[in-house]
Amino acid sequence: MSTLSAFGKLPTLNSATILLVGTNDVFQQQLAETILKEKQDLKVNIHLAASLPLPVEGNHMRPRIDLIVFMINVQSKYSFEDIEASLIHVDANFFLGKVCLLVTGVGRMNKISVDMDAVWKLADRYCSPVLFCELECEKVRTITAQRLLRMLQICAGHVSGMSSLSFSSLMKCSSEDSSYLT
Repeated sequence: MSTLSAFGKLPTLNSATILLVGTNDVFQQQLAETILKEKQDLKVNIHLAASLPLPVEGNHMRPRIDLIVFMINVQSKYSFEDIEASLIHVDANFFLGKVCLLVTGVGRMNKISVDMDAVWKLADRYCSPVLFCELECEKVRTITAQRLLRMLQICAGHVSGMSSLSFSSLMKCSSEDSSYLT
């Protein structure tokens, strides 16, 4: 079991890989299926994991991972704690725009068991943007899939003139700006 390395492998032409990490298998699977249904010009590979570190794959080489999405369900302290423990198994270079936190469950305020300040502090600590969504709703899941695909294209280097670091900085600035409005 090793730390995931961001730049250990060269990118592949017209291909990108996303890793979804989270404790809710149903939401992971639904989001993965929605991502794959979206029309895109590149081949998208999706890997699912409940937590990190990933197990050693024996003779098989682990593919290059272009974007890691940590899915936090704020209705479960276990989900938050598991993601928090998983983040330490990621190479620091991934936090140069190749990681985001996807927060679910915020729509039902009476069921939230994770303090949102803890989520914001985690995002700050790892310099990662935060996306909010309700994966139960198909329309929101589709919009989220589209956003993640665009992020993946940028992280994999398939958008000219845009790097994952600059894009992540823009997302971080816009999320900070919106937090001042509340």
